[in-house]
Amino acid sequence: MSQQKKKVIFSAMQVTGRLHLGNLEGALRNWVRLQDDYELYAGIVDLHSLTTSYEDTGEILENVRQAAVDYLAAGLDPEQTAIVVQSWVPAHCELHALLSMITPVGWLERVPTYKEKREQLHIASPSYGLLGYPVLMAADILVYRGEVVPVGRDQEPHLELTREIARRFNHLYGQTFPEPQSLLTEFAVLPGLDGRKMSKSYGNCIYLSDSPDEVREKVRTMFTDPKKIRKADPGHPDECPVYAYHVAYAPESAEETKRACEAGELGCVAHKKDLGDILTEALTPLWERREALIADPGYVDGVLQKGAQRACEKTDETMELVWRAMKLR
Repeated sequence: MSQQKKKVIFSAMQVTGRLHLGNLEGALRNWVRLQDDYELYAGIVDLHSLTTSYEDTGEILENVRQAAVDYLAAGLDPEQTAIVVQSWVPAHCELHALLSMITPVGWLERVPTYKEKREQLHIASPSYGLLGYPVLMAADILVYRGEVVPVGRDQEPHLELTREIARRFNHLYGQTFPEPQSLLTEFAVLPGLDGRKMSKSYGNCIYLSDSPDEVREKVRTMFTDPKKIRKADPGHPDECPVYAYHVAYAPESAEETKRACEAGELGCVAHKKDLGDILTEALTPLWERREALIADPGYVDGVLQKGAQRACEKTDETMELVWRAMKLR
């Protein structure tokens, strides 16, 4: 009996700096779980970082290498999963150019993140790249003929534009692309150290490259329940970033911790010390793998070259279908 063909996934992260625990829990761990059951292409989308930071490009390549180290340290197996640097695979740009020709500007101007990024980054004169970001994202997925995309429920609407672009291409030129469906995943959502969304721009991250001492120190400074001033005060764990991390990394003891906090038996200082121990124990295997990978940069570069080769084989097949569908070849 022939082996059933695996469905294809392309999923990626943008590299604008070091990866943090939000990236680990929100994407990397899920990719590791998926790689056994899917044909997985794990992208490092360096071109996307140019949409808002195109002047200083000197750090991009090092950020790519560090992301690759983190992907591998988290457990991605390069024998199963192609780790793909976006700019190393020409078909990403080729398909982006073709899809940009058929995508109405009105579709892009309605994308909420376009307005949000302009306001957040105070961009007075946005580039075409920023406006066309969703088209490049669609090309990233469709060039692999991706059938499913792992997303959280809040991210599901973002995938609809990719489906609309795929439908428009198929309507104009014939059935070429599958319409990628959401693979809904419940991610562990970790707040930043200050309780806001974890973001490099807020400076509230725990990075995968942080040392054990740095992690403990960051945990020591974490915001806690503002209503719990003294140990004996009844706590509200569901409002506390420290407890959110406890649930993610030590769920077996979370219920008792919650009870003790609410009863005034556990103070915030002691809870932070416990969390420092929990995180250090949980992250030690990853840190050990990171250290070994950093000591062998030739291996990491080889993984990226092999990933690009596998990606090019896949995407060249897609582009042949695209050129023929458009009667350009």
